[in-house]
Amino acid sequence: MATANKPAETATTTAAPGKPKSKRLLMIGLVLVLLAVALAGGWLYLQKRNADIMLGVEEEHEEEEEVVVESAAPIYLPLDTMVVNLSPDGDRVAQIGITLEVSDDKSLEKVKSYLPALRSDILLLLSQRTAEELLTNEGKEKLKADILASAAAQLKATRKKGEKRGPQPVRKVHFSSFIVQ
Repeated sequence: MATANKPAETATTTAAPGKPKSKRLLMIGLVLVLLAVALAGGWLYLQKRNADIMLGVEEEHEEEEEVVVESAAPIYLPLDTMVVNLSPDGDRVAQIGITLEVSDDKSLEKVKSYLPALRSDILLLLSQRTAEELLTNEGKEKLKADILASAAAQLKATRKKGEKRGPQPVRKVHFSSFIVQ
């Protein structure tokens, strides 16, 4: 019987030392995982903080610019109503009232001095459109964009060589009336 008990004792003593090794490996693994999570969390926190600092600086500048832009009341320059024959056959007519929004008083004077050339360009743009094109919102928005680009090109050509490039004199184009017959 003594010999029968010895193998059982040996089995118990062999199993007992195995448990502390696996517990120790488990604890080391758990500590390493927690350490990795803590390092990753710290790194993410620092990255977010740096990004917030960078964005915070930019947002402050944007807010200042917005305040300057919003504090100035818009200046509008209404143009005489324009009546043009529409392409392709000329049977349809458009009567359109246009108002230009300018950035400041200096720009207003500059735009006024080039008004005949601007009106000519606008009339040419209008006469190239069809009635179907002008009756859609997309067509009207495209016409606004084309008028704005034409005004920018016309006024850019007047800038002297070496002169500082400021904001566009014409900010927006508005329609005060729009009739297609």
